[in-house]
Amino acid sequence: MSDESLNARISAYKKAFASGEIQKTYQSLVGVVQNLRTEFSKKYKGEYSVANVLHGYIDFTYYYLQNNYLKKNKLKLAIVLNHQQVQFELWLLGQTKDVQVHYWEKLKDVKWVNGETMPEYSIFEITLLTNPDFDNKEKLSESIHSAFESLSREVFSTLEAYE
Repeated sequence: MSDESLNARISAYKKAFASGEIQKTYQSLVGVVQNLRTEFSKKYKGEYSVANVLHGYIDFTYYYLQNNYLKKNKLKLAIVLNHQQVQFELWLLGQTKDVQVHYWEKLKDVKWVNGETMPEYSIFEITLLTNPDFDNKEKLSESIHSAFESLSREVFSTLEAYE
């Protein structure tokens, strides 16, 4: 982040928004995440409760999934669009910071966990899909569902092994 004052950065900020492309692209990307959320809600009805789409700052758009196992353990999964990396990720989160720290410490030797530094918002973050093809919505959806099904099984197996 720049050391310049906020007022000194406003010119660049205004310039970035001037063409309207950032706003249009952001709205389109949020729409993609909203469509995925709707698909997940239908496909996993009865298996997961799926929360509404949430917006981080301009950096993340995401929604939570929770089943009985996650709820019992005060955990959530999140499907996240990381805007800076332009990739989809699967995050494991604790309902509170204390829960997050507890699971991060417990799972430090798991391949997805950075044992040196806990992520700011999660216990761990797994890449679901790099370089998504936003113009092929069907392929995008299939790729995310397939990656989610495979990785979520692995996540649950890992969590159960560490109980």
